[in-house]
Amino acid sequence: MALDVTDLRSFYASPLGETSRRLVGAILTGRWDSVAGLSIVGLGYATPYLDLFAGQPLRLLAMMPAEQGVVNWPASGASASALIDDSMLPLPDSCVDRVLLAHALETAEHPRELLAEIWRVLTPGGRLIVVAPNRSGLWARLDTTPFGHGRPYSRGQLLDLMRETLFSPIYWSEALYTPPLERAMMLRLAPVIENISGRLSLPGAGVIVVEATKQLYRLVGVRRTRRTLPELAPALNPVLTPRPFGSAPLQEV
Repeated sequence: MALDVTDLRSFYASPLGETSRRLVGAILTGRWDSVAGLSIVGLGYATPYLDLFAGQPLRLLAMMPAEQGVVNWPASGASASALIDDSMLPLPDSCVDRVLLAHALETAEHPRELLAEIWRVLTPGGRLIVVAPNRSGLWARLDTTPFGHGRPYSRGQLLDLMRETLFSPIYWSEALYTPPLERAMMLRLAPVIENISGRLSLPGAGVIVVEATKQLYRLVGVRRTRRTLPELAPALNPVLTPRPFGSAPLQEV
């Protein structure tokens, strides 16, 4: 079940939400460091991370599922947010260069349909970044943050889901090693904890971040089947029987 948009907005307005935005956002901006002239769409509740790209892309849109609700975004200027059905995006084929999926996959009723729609609207060579709760992390086990709701994923599950929907993962990362606690000391130490844990590839991160490209074809392996032919009985060889001299010819029936 999707979270209410007011709960998501309240979380990112808190010190813990701001810390998580900075830690996850550092990965996103590192991957999409040059987005000038591109079209970017954020699906789910991606506005805290879309703010990091403001003023750079040609188009920057936020689309939020009806079950969650929508907020006006950005705070100033023309609105660039919309309420949508995540299984039927209001976009033509191959019109978006980048899609950011945050707080959406884990609560989607049909995640494969959601990814199939994203594949449809992405341009050839377009890229998708998914931010999903890590099923082995502490954040997914506590419902005090948005990452503790919905279905968390393992890396293997995300890989299978990507392949089934014609996406090719090109980058994996993890974030939010810091425990989800609203303590000032813990929040101050969060960047240090994140840096050390990431370098050592420690388990227990709060979210998995995967970037994938749109795969234009699927390689289908040649299936070799062994055909077993039925055993055939030997054919009867005709035997000519000589007729006595002077006998009448055989009549055709």
